[in-house]
Amino acid sequence: MIHWASYAFVRLTLALVAGILTFLYFGEALPDLRWPLAGIVGLFFVVHVVSRHSRNPASADNAGLVALLAVYVTGAALTQQATESRDAAHLYRFGSRIEYYRAVVDDYTVVRPATYATTVRVSAVRVAGEWQPALGGIRVSVPRDSGVAAPQYGDVWLVRGAPAPSKAPLNPGEFDYRRYLQYHQVYHQQFIHPDQYRKIATAPPSYLKAAAMRAARVLDSLFKQYVRAKREYALASALVLGLKDDIDQQTKQAYANTGTTHIMAVSGLQVGLLFGAVTWLLGLLPGRRGPLFRFVTAALGLAVIWSYAFLTGLSASVLRAAVMFTFIIVARATQRQTNMFNTLAVAAFCLLCYDPYLVCDVGFQLSFLAVISIVYLQPRIVAWLDVKEYFLQKQRPWQSKAVQKLWKWSSWFFNAVWQATALSLAAQVATFPLGLFYFHQFPLSFLFSNLVAVPISSGAVYVGLALLLVKLLAAGLGWLLPGAAATFDLAPQLIARVFEWMIWLFNEYIFWIGRTMPGALLSGIHVTAPQAWLIFGVILALLAFFRLKSLAWMGLACTLLGLFAGSRVWAAHKLAPDERLIVYSIPRRSVVGFWQGAAAHIVSADSLPLTETERTYRIVPGIIQRDAHDVSYHAGWRSAPVPATADTTARTNLVLSVWRGIRVAFVAGRLARSKAPVPVEVVVLRRNARVWPEDLEACFGKTPTVVFDSSCKSWYVAAMQQKLQLAGWQTHDVTLQGAFIRPLQPAAK
Repeated sequence: MIHWASYAFVRLTLALVAGILTFLYFGEALPDLRWPLAGIVGLFFVVHVVSRHSRNPASADNAGLVALLAVYVTGAALTQQATESRDAAHLYRFGSRIEYYRAVVDDYTVVRPATYATTVRVSAVRVAGEWQPALGGIRVSVPRDSGVAAPQYGDVWLVRGAPAPSKAPLNPGEFDYRRYLQYHQVYHQQFIHPDQYRKIATAPPSYLKAAAMRAARVLDSLFKQYVRAKREYALASALVLGLKDDIDQQTKQAYANTGTTHIMAVSGLQVGLLFGAVTWLLGLLPGRRGPLFRFVTAALGLAVIWSYAFLTGLSASVLRAAVMFTFIIVARATQRQTNMFNTLAVAAFCLLCYDPYLVCDVGFQLSFLAVISIVYLQPRIVAWLDVKEYFLQKQRPWQSKAVQKLWKWSSWFFNAVWQATALSLAAQVATFPLGLFYFHQFPLSFLFSNLVAVPISSGAVYVGLALLLVKLLAAGLGWLLPGAAATFDLAPQLIARVFEWMIWLFNEYIFWIGRTMPGALLSGIHVTAPQAWLIFGVILALLAFFRLKSLAWMGLACTLLGLFAGSRVWAAHKLAPDERLIVYSIPRRSVVGFWQGAAAHIVSADSLPLTETERTYRIVPGIIQRDAHDVSYHAGWRSAPVPATADTTARTNLVLSVWRGIRVAFVAGRLARSKAPVPVEVVVLRRNARVWPEDLEACFGKTPTVVFDSSCKSWYVAAMQQKLQLAGWQTHDVTLQGAFIRPLQPAAK
């Protein structure tokens, strides 16, 4: 049994989360919740007053239930009020009538190979020649031309043209970027050409954040100055400051494959290391007892972690970790930390009241689940083995002092290794279902990679911060004594060499793990949201079984595991007879997929092989979603087993394909009329095919659907669609409407 009196805020936070999730799933059907909330709060006060004057214990229980109901409705109401799209002045209300809009850059700028990407917040729009107040976020991209400066936080822009609503995923299983943006209150996207916008002022939404971002860039320039190797500089900036613009894709993939991506993200690890260092240093001081010492430690700890949060640009992940540690520090200082779960619940409760949509943030979910799992499981895992006592018992009176010291140091070292192993195992238990759900993979090598990489990277954080501090001190001394500036700079250079070497070492270790254990990454795993909940249920039931030693919990775990296995079998059963044709939406490409159950042939009709990026982000998500096991890629029709014939006589640049009873024509270039139409179900126009409606009708009749693939230009599609639709044809543009999917027969029910 759970004695909720000791977990008061855990109960309240769960009710708040339930209310937030209720709005996320059913928000469209809910009325304005402010008045119902006011009524429930009033009812609580009435029930509370009655319970205080009643001798019936049930009265107090009723007051508690009403309080939980009030918190539940509060969660839904806060989410409702935080949803900008409900506002009458939102951009959605103006649609394409917007002529100009005024907006401020309100986010970091992501540097991509060809563009700058950032988010702007609109303050006004011009419609029909009149300016009106408006609000809404727009994710914008600006080309990286030679004369275009990178957008800076606080830049106020005047932009011509109307933004477009964010696009839904274009291919099966593709990452839903539209939903991700909506969770950040961004509902529009726009590609802005340099002549479409002008910077008219500088007015940061937060001057504190603007100063913090400038500080982060200054410190980043110091790393660029002292860390000469490009790869090590990129990792140094990510490790200490959280700036990941310069990390190459190969390095990101290596860290993802070994379960060490968290090292590159400034979050709880770095904040915890700083607080631990402060606590350790203060612990060396004499007279370290009493309330005064506790409050001094807390004040210095808070000053250090919030200063670090400022120097890293006040990024969301660091702020989340700083808030979490703030509550932990305050609870320890006031000696009100009855249990860590309550403290973590208070931190989560406050964060969710500030931004309810944080519950959808992957970092928020992983951070709190990992910490909760570590707090509960690590001591229990450590208790499995008394490593320290094992080595200390190896000491014997007749052994030399050197041997006895060796056993003593061995006990300390292997105990630290066992503690780190227990921590890594505990963190993986709670985050395991989320890793499968979000990332579709699980690295079995996480234990080996984290055991070495985390300690080295933790030391690198300390050395990197020391480099910044020593450099600032050397710069100050050099300003006072210009003649000795070069001498003062020797210390930063020496620390920078150590820093660069440590980063090189743990980076090489990560790549070595990837090369040594190539089969340790379980990838391509598709888990639905209900299946992820079932896995969570199995883990919780097993933990309850080990804690309470009751077979009922083991029975529940087995039942949930059976439901999970049954859902997987049922999904495979429904997929087996499913056959479909997919014309993919991949920029400037002609790609078609012939699917039969869990097998597929992906054919590049333009005879060019797909790049690794195109496969990873456009094709592979659909493969994972279908749990496909036999997928082959073909560059052109010659290597593909799909029957296809190319007619180079009467119909130039025409390929006719027949697969599982469906006939598809791929047309590129000029199409000559035939004497008798060839019956097909789908006509795919490629590379701005020079055709007319009457030519298509003469060759294929008027029954097929005309699909414009991604190799067609937008102006061509707009012109051709109008002509074809007026002539009575059904059309589909994969660039705007997403992949064209033609089921060949209905899936089994």
